[in-house]
Amino acid sequence: MNKPDISLYFITDSTGFTTDEFLKIVDFACKGGATIVQLREKNKSTREYLQLALEVKKITDKYEVPLIIDDRVDIALASDAAGVHLGNEDMPISVARKLMGKNKIIGATAKTVEAALNAEKDGADYIGTGAIFPTTTKVKTVLTPISVLKDVCKNVKNPVCAIGGLNYENCDILKNSGISGIAVVSAIMKSTNPEESARKFKEKILNELI
Repeated sequence: MNKPDISLYFITDSTGFTTDEFLKIVDFACKGGATIVQLREKNKSTREYLQLALEVKKITDKYEVPLIIDDRVDIALASDAAGVHLGNEDMPISVARKLMGKNKIIGATAKTVEAALNAEKDGADYIGTGAIFPTTTKVKTVLTPISVLKDVCKNVKNPVCAIGGLNYENCDILKNSGISGIAVVSAIMKSTNPEESARKFKEKILNELI
């Protein structure tokens, strides 16, 4: 399949928002230019996660933005999302690929060149590498040096997305790293104007960073 456009990769965090508030932010992010949306829910029941995925998909479909489900192949399939993003403790990529077929997007988290190459071999379509900076969205944060990020970009054929605590002010560190995009959570979720934040960030990514 064609590799996804991961230039502005928006990862959601519904903590502290009503469902309506949350869905509005997703809409604003897509309107502002997010090229891919990952729904990430760590604490919802399967039923709640699926219900939210179906609501979010209505928005992403409206803007023709692929929806990626974090961790859960079952939710991705049940909601007919564009794909799934898998970490080291999730279902193996090769198994997910068998279940999802060749036309769905599978992303993988990889903190080393070896892990990135293995993910690619197993059928991943893009790689997420980080955390570049400390992040408030996950308790376990292991920082990834820029040198490792550059090595990953150099060694894999897949597009690579930098992730972890990145925002408009600190992302200049990624210049000339070889990335295809930047994943953001708080920079949009916690913005007072998520649409404008997405638009400005995307312009900077396209003009200065990739």
